[in-house]
Amino acid sequence: MAFHAAIFFAAFGITMLELSEVAAVGLALHADSKSYNAFAYAALGCIAVLMPTLLLGAAIGLLPRVYVLLVGGVLLAYFGQRLVKSARRSVYFQRKGSQKEDKFERGLFATAFSVGAIEAFEMAIVLVGLLPQDFNSTIIGLGAGIAIVAVATYLLRTQVRKIKQAIMKVAVGAILLTFATFWFAELVWDVLSLGSLNDLLLVPIFAVWFAIIYVIANRPFPLLQAPKSGESPVR
Repeated sequence: MAFHAAIFFAAFGITMLELSEVAAVGLALHADSKSYNAFAYAALGCIAVLMPTLLLGAAIGLLPRVYVLLVGGVLLAYFGQRLVKSARRSVYFQRKGSQKEDKFERGLFATAFSVGAIEAFEMAIVLVGLLPQDFNSTIIGLGAGIAIVAVATYLLRTQVRKIKQAIMKVAVGAILLTFATFWFAELVWDVLSLGSLNDLLLVPIFAVWFAIIYVIANRPFPLLQAPKSGESPVR
């Protein structure tokens, strides 16, 4: 069985790149929800795309990427703005000294699944070009990338959970809105045939969203007191 190093490293690199982004969201959602379902849902999203890729090969490339980016971007923007509100409520209860927690449970499946599916789709676009050249080297590179990301995610899970809930929600919201912004931008770039955006843009976009959400969540509360019955404590 021949082994092509170039094909192996291409498959390994794209797998590491895309799955690292999925793992980042999975870790953040896990830390906030205290549920391992976040990883399971993200994995299901990846499997839903990768299995047809391996079985159907180039046919996966015919799927309309524009619509995938649009649906994923809308979902993440929706759940991201919900987390902005949730982060502010957490800060409120933290300053008030309440032990109440406001967990991000609803929408966990849609968020994690859509991230896994879209990142796997971007990975599949590269894999379908590698599979016909050397199936075995592509599969080995894919497997190696999955294994390393899985091990790194497992080792980091306990460290992420030590972060305070309020700051964790700020980070989760920033991650979701970062991906939403990036995918909307990619959608525009695709429509205008301007090529692909550099993934390094995720870093400054995340920094901007993190700062914005942090300021919103920590801005002064006019009256830090117990809310009346039927009233929301945060405006």
